[in-house]
Amino acid sequence: MAYELKEMQGSLFKNSKKLTELQPDYTGKIKVNGVELQLSAWVAKTKAGETYLNIKAKEAMPSANTGSQDNFGAKGGTDLPF
Repeated sequence: MAYELKEMQGSLFKNSKKLTELQPDYTGKIKVNGVELQLSAWVAKTKAGETYLNIKAKEAMPSANTGSQDNFGAKGGTDLPF
């Protein structure tokens, strides 16, 4: 059974694949108004030295196993784009 996000809840996980400072320290997902958002968070410090999380959100990309099929412009189920 796959984990299902609940409305107005989400999770952040430490980014074990981080290679550069531009990549987030944490990544995860949250569900808001039925829309799944991808979260990215970086550990940052204020000028006073206090630690906080800088968080960005964007619409999550559909997973590759959703079963939807993209014909890349093909019409009528053919592999021709016209």
